[in-house]
Amino acid sequence: MSERFPISVLAPKSQAPTISRRAALAGFGVLGLGALSACGATTKMAESPAPDGEIESKLNLYSWGDYDSPDLLGTFNDDFDVLLQVDSYGSNEELIAKLSSSRGTSGYDVVVPTGSDLVRFTSHDLLQPLDMSLIPNFEHMDPNFIAQDFDPKNEYTICKAWGTTGYAYRTDVITRPMESWQDFIDAAQDEAAGRTSLLSDAWEVAAIGLAARGYGLNSTDEKELEEARKIIVDEVAPNVRAYFGSASTGMIQGSFDLMQSYNGDARQGFGEVDNPEDWKFVFPTPSANLWMDCWAIATGAPHPDAAHAFINFMIAEENAMTQIEYIGYPIGVRGSEEKARNEGFEGLDLIFPDQKILDRLVASEFNEGTQARVDILTAAQRRSGAA
Repeated sequence: MSERFPISVLAPKSQAPTISRRAALAGFGVLGLGALSACGATTKMAESPAPDGEIESKLNLYSWGDYDSPDLLGTFNDDFDVLLQVDSYGSNEELIAKLSSSRGTSGYDVVVPTGSDLVRFTSHDLLQPLDMSLIPNFEHMDPNFIAQDFDPKNEYTICKAWGTTGYAYRTDVITRPMESWQDFIDAAQDEAAGRTSLLSDAWEVAAIGLAARGYGLNSTDEKELEEARKIIVDEVAPNVRAYFGSASTGMIQGSFDLMQSYNGDARQGFGEVDNPEDWKFVFPTPSANLWMDCWAIATGAPHPDAAHAFINFMIAEENAMTQIEYIGYPIGVRGSEEKARNEGFEGLDLIFPDQKILDRLVASEFNEGTQARVDILTAAQRRSGAA
């Protein structure tokens, strides 16, 4: 990180690599459903000062580790003369626990929840509504990434980064065409047996079985979830060697031929292995997750004007390429793909899926089937001997 600006990063340097956004669980982890136990529904949250257009001299950002370009953070610090303090967490559960226990007095301004978890934040007043008059750059957001089901009016959130899930495989090992989740299941039991990895995310793992049966990926139907469990635990898990938060780690190790992966992680892995020509990424049919991390402002934020200014700055068209290049994922700003192509970005097909792919993706939901998905992941890990 550049030394030209006084940014304070509270996460220890030794810990930062382990809590980077895509190396952590992207959706619902194995922590169960009790993260809001400290949140009393009747306890009044501390209120944030009303924005008055006067940008404060400080800003406290609480986000996933290493999830923003240091150059952009430094530019914001210099241009707005704001002392920026950055603290890091490793899961949505950790963020929820911090905000709920402080009841609006955490001291944090800008936070980055995952869209699929948003209801757990808004139902307990952990976030405050955005003042869009202070975020004029919102008009530059791609329509694909606004007005999501979890926040249809963008009352609380703006897209920070988005991606999807598929799988990477060695084309010199698996030589037949690979297009679907069923193809993944078949290859895991055949050519890639014992050299397959899954994500360490309950929703993502269960989605493989649900998709293979043609069921909705957010299904809460007990019979459908049981069918998915049998596929994952009985057919896939016996052939799984490891469960990763980031597939790029496994690619670099060279011990895997088939890996469930986030698209940006696959791109990163392809850029670091010795044989990228032997790897291919699949955006599988019939569907997969469209995950989205979001800019938001914590209830009780002590620096609301600086918070709005920061979000507006980070989604500015002129800053998009710097952010995308650093984090490896698109940020939902309209025209980013064209600019990336003009600037010669590599692996664009992995960063920006075709519209026909986007149209078949679905956003993961936190619903009454979440615990069943956690149970599927736990049972699969035990069957694989990875628990």
